[in-house]
Amino acid sequence: MHRVETEVCGRTLSLEFGRVARQADGGILARYGDSVVLASAVYNKQPLETYQDFFPLVVDYRELAYAAGKIPGGFFKREGKPRDKETLTCRLIDRPIRPLFPDDFRNETQIIAYLLSTDMENESEFLSLIAASAALTVSEIPFLGPIGACRVGKINGQLVCNPPMSQLDEAEMSMLFVGIEGDLIMTIAGQAREVTISDIDRACELALPVIRQTIELQKELQAAVGKPKVRPAAPMMSDELRAAVQELAAERARATNDIKDKRSRSQARQELAKEVVEKLSEKFPDAELAIQAVLEEIIAADVRHRILDKSERLDGRALDELRPIECAVGVLPRAHGSALFTRGQTQSLATTTLGTKSDEQIIDDVELAMEEKKSFMLHYNFPPFSVGEVRMLRGPGRREIGHGDLAERALQAVVPKEEEFPYTIRIVSDILESNGSSSMASVCSGSLSMMDAGVPVKAAVAGIAMGLVKEDGRYRILTDIIGDEDHYGDMDFKVAGTSAGITAIQLDLKLRGVPYSILHEALEQATRARLKVLEVMNACIDRPRPEISKYAPRIVSFVIDKDKIGTVIGPGGKTIRKIIDQTNTTIDIEDDGTVTIAATNPDNLRRAKEWIESLVAEVEVGKIYQGTVTRIMNFGAFVEILPGKEGMIHISQLGPERYRQVTDAVKVGDKVWVKVVEIDEQGRINLSRKKAMEERGEIPVSDDTGRSDRRPRPGRAQQQTRTGSSRGQSHQHRPRH
Repeated sequence: MHRVETEVCGRTLSLEFGRVARQADGGILARYGDSVVLASAVYNKQPLETYQDFFPLVVDYRELAYAAGKIPGGFFKREGKPRDKETLTCRLIDRPIRPLFPDDFRNETQIIAYLLSTDMENESEFLSLIAASAALTVSEIPFLGPIGACRVGKINGQLVCNPPMSQLDEAEMSMLFVGIEGDLIMTIAGQAREVTISDIDRACELALPVIRQTIELQKELQAAVGKPKVRPAAPMMSDELRAAVQELAAERARATNDIKDKRSRSQARQELAKEVVEKLSEKFPDAELAIQAVLEEIIAADVRHRILDKSERLDGRALDELRPIECAVGVLPRAHGSALFTRGQTQSLATTTLGTKSDEQIIDDVELAMEEKKSFMLHYNFPPFSVGEVRMLRGPGRREIGHGDLAERALQAVVPKEEEFPYTIRIVSDILESNGSSSMASVCSGSLSMMDAGVPVKAAVAGIAMGLVKEDGRYRILTDIIGDEDHYGDMDFKVAGTSAGITAIQLDLKLRGVPYSILHEALEQATRARLKVLEVMNACIDRPRPEISKYAPRIVSFVIDKDKIGTVIGPGGKTIRKIIDQTNTTIDIEDDGTVTIAATNPDNLRRAKEWIESLVAEVEVGKIYQGTVTRIMNFGAFVEILPGKEGMIHISQLGPERYRQVTDAVKVGDKVWVKVVEIDEQGRINLSRKKAMEERGEIPVSDDTGRSDRRPRPGRAQQQTRTGSSRGQSHQHRPRH
């Protein structure tokens, strides 16, 4: 067993090899604070027998419930399918690692990372990246790392490296930087509240020393226990095959890049590949994938040559030119909000649906050891027809989950707080056509649909995908890349934000790192493009609609005394069920006393609110109430003025006349207006119908104070001294009719 450690951002980061997972090619136990991640790396010793045009790398990440001292919920009481956060962490680990393998290494490789312990402060993403990289670094797998990582948060205006998770919720920015030796950046991922490029620059400057530090720690471990790296097997594609394809189809393959339309270009390439495979099948049987790969090499080289040497793009645009954009809102009559955003041959239909607190998504967050509620969510769908394909419809895959999360993070910064807008908001982006940048189209359509729904967002948000072609020290940055530019290029740099600043970033690279200076230039170019997109969007709708859709529920939220929650709920929920049934509303009550009522009918909403307010209201002296007579006594009438709260009208205060009997004025069940004239030391409420009638203009005003001088109630000790009571005295001086 060998262990190395160092101080990173004020906490100890340790890597341990040889204690666990000893049959894996690389097994690392990484610890940061009291958070622990186990990462393993294993590869198949036999390369794939048939040619594949991709590297067969699989990354899996799991958060085990026991890491937080919890037992999984559900019937089976064990971990089930990956949660979205686990899927997103898989993608985050995969993104910077995948480019760091030799091009001819085609052995199946798997990385598995387990969160074994969480202290709820030191996040698992940073630790999992380091652990996975270390597992590959010490193994014999030909990994060209290691990678280092650092998260930078902007908290109260200050940049902090690897801030505790408890501070990230309120952070103005949270960016994870991943890099390799030479201060080259592999990945940037995160979200922000309209920060500037200068903020990103300073964050990267702070992250780079930490990245170097974590790389050096892994190299120290590798020097002690690392295995010699294996050499990839000989390339499966022969030079003879490559030469045959070049001679037969090179010019025609390059000519397909002259076709501007995506579908026509794709069809021409498919027909060419089919023809070449048929002609070479006798000499090179079972080489279809290899032949297609050679054609792809020819096409890619030509695409890159055009961009680098001629500044020429496949669809004829300038390097910094946007595709044509069209926007429309209110395209679906019954949706609460809808928008259609089209950019070139990429199209997103976004809908916004408003719900109540009961519609919030409940997430069992293992890392934070708590249930988290989400009131804002964005779901991204990528049906096969959007790219002219046939495919079974299943649940969302890793890509769809990742794209939805990116668009959600981009829009989160402008979503109003719950106190300002107490709705659960769900956006769905359905990609109807795709030729690159569909996640950024989802940001644009999602922003438009929220405005159409009347969500009081702070500002419109737009997204843009930036590309890069880099060779031999030369490079070109591309604005608003299409699918082929993503496929044949070196970078997909997604940047979203408002006119004021950046709200989300995600960098995908195929290169083995780029200097941050290139990314800074791309951010500047992206800002100019984003502002142009926002101009088009604002011409369609430049502010949220003043009212929400008539089909959306009306919601009112207010706070009651926590001690009164039981009064509203009633025994066994009887009271609140009665309110819900009779007003046709939805009611949610939080532990802090926040009451949220939703109804499609405004009158029902008002009735439910008044009902609850009356249940928790305190009786006020001097206020007039309409109540119901509940009991008749010989000295007066008892009236319920608020639910569960009774007061007494003395016979002398029943009206302008002198009544011989209480029933001459009121009867049980009568609705009467009364004024609270006194609450005595014992909490008893004295009412006056006479004073209420005067103030309501029903009778002339008298000089009577309206106080009844209530005597002790019958059955109490004071009843024995009735003659001396204040009520007895008032009777003695009152004339009879």
